[in-house]
Amino acid sequence: MSAREAAARLGVKLETLYAYVSRGRLSSIEVPGSRERHYRAADIDALRSVRDGSRAPRPDAAEALIPVISSSICLIEGGRLYYRGRDALRLAESATLEEIAALLWRPDLDAQASTGAAAAGMPRQQEPFASGRSQEPPLAATRTAAGVRAGRSPTARRTKVESRVRGNDRTQAARPAEMAGLGMIERCQLRLAALAGVDLPALDLTRAGVARTGYKILRELAGCVAETAPSSAPVHAQFADRWGLDEAGADLLRRCLVLLADHELNASTFVARCVASTGATPYGVVSAALSALSGRRHGGASARAEALLHELAQSSDPMPVMAARLARDEELPGMGQPLYPEGDPRGLAILAAVGVALPQARSRIEGAVAAARQLTGKHPNVDFALAAAATALGLPAGAALGLFVVGRSVGWIAHAIEQYESGVLIRPRARYTGPRPAADAADPIA
Repeated sequence: MSAREAAARLGVKLETLYAYVSRGRLSSIEVPGSRERHYRAADIDALRSVRDGSRAPRPDAAEALIPVISSSICLIEGGRLYYRGRDALRLAESATLEEIAALLWRPDLDAQASTGAAAAGMPRQQEPFASGRSQEPPLAATRTAAGVRAGRSPTARRTKVESRVRGNDRTQAARPAEMAGLGMIERCQLRLAALAGVDLPALDLTRAGVARTGYKILRELAGCVAETAPSSAPVHAQFADRWGLDEAGADLLRRCLVLLADHELNASTFVARCVASTGATPYGVVSAALSALSGRRHGGASARAEALLHELAQSSDPMPVMAARLARDEELPGMGQPLYPEGDPRGLAILAAVGVALPQARSRIEGAVAAARQLTGKHPNVDFALAAAATALGLPAGAALGLFVVGRSVGWIAHAIEQYESGVLIRPRARYTGPRPAADAADPIA
């Protein structure tokens, strides 16, 4: 049945019907050749008994509280990953991250226009900071932006700070060191917070508007990760230049970034959609997603995989190192991915590319993978592969997570666009498990 028929059957407005879909309590069916979606009568009837928000969901409806959000961005099926129906592994053979951004953010444009938009990165006329743009690295630029928001002249503020530092003002002298001591994710969030206060065009939440803001965010994140001034060059080229890589190394980074662009609704992406559903700007969306990524069970996987690889580098045989970890009841990070029982295609593709770009590292990586497979029966996932690439390239500690941040920001923004267009506030229900209210109406606490 149509959306209007389904809403009428439930006795709700269309907006409420769409909210049920967003919360995972109702599924819709795509109608070929049309933007309209239909609904199964059986699903509508099953939902009728729990549609009243004043009643708790039935126990057998608990699974419906797990969010399942309709999305046209990413598909995981048959052990493969697809971006808008296109095989991600094939795209990774030649596409840049900017081209993937165009594919995920602007499917409304034809291929040529999308590619042109990606190649342009962020047009100068769309950048609110273009005139007099400082070439300071992001942390310094953040301090400048903070001064502007407070109504102070950036030049005067820098002169004042420099004067105080020269005058042995310990408080002011310590600030740059404190800023530099921040972690990579915190640096990114600080930069985004500063930009959010001055980039008024970011309030445009149309697809085109968010895409424009998205290109700005992409460049700023790249600058934060590499600790350089933002650049209009392709992201992988920026990193390669900063880290002194040759053409093969740059191409390996390009491939990694493309394969990291999106992976359906993981924790950080779901957070991004929740924040976008409130109407927050893309700066708030990405900053919130970064907070989720900072957790040890999400972004921490890359650091643990890097630590394992560094430990393996000290031994000629990976088997005893890994066996000792398991004997201590420790995990082998970067192994296994529930969505890919036969192996994470992203991880396998990156490891194969590492072997081609850096043949001297191939035997060591293959030995580690074989040992882990023998001990656990698990295949390497993208976290292990990313750490292996970063280690083989000799990148700074934490670079694997930095690559993830920049690559996945494309997906976060794509999901934000989709959520903005839905116009639905994500608001799951809770299944109460506490004590039941006492039969006596009197409140003993009072």
